[in-house]
Amino acid sequence: MSRRVVAFCCEHSAYPAADLAGRLRLHYPDDLRLIRVSCAGQLDVIHILKAFEKGAAAVLVLGCEDGACHHITGNTRAKKRVRYCAMLLKEIGMDERRVAMFNLSPNAPQKFVRAMNEITDTQQISGRQDDNC
Repeated sequence: MSRRVVAFCCEHSAYPAADLAGRLRLHYPDDLRLIRVSCAGQLDVIHILKAFEKGAAAVLVLGCEDGACHHITGNTRAKKRVRYCAMLLKEIGMDERRVAMFNLSPNAPQKFVRAMNEITDTQQISGRQDDNC
């Protein structure tokens, strides 16, 4: 079973934070796949579900901080979609904690690493052995 975490990162906030974390050599899980998106709010539910279909252990959506979205309400749209995906996962018997949304600023590499570690720890604690993905 894959332990890969897929992280959809807003190019205005999360992606620069991830880049800065790398430049600072901060440690985060190795099985992380970053996907740069122009805005977290443009990410559709189907993309999140497709990541699970392809074998992701968890999916993160990382967008701008509340009140600081470059596309005004993109982060709130993304948050609603993540909640919807969590509900879908729960309905089919999967751990809804496998999908999460985090808001961060571009100069927050520690918060980026904390988000990556949180989702990884959640997957290890839950002992997730779902064969559904």
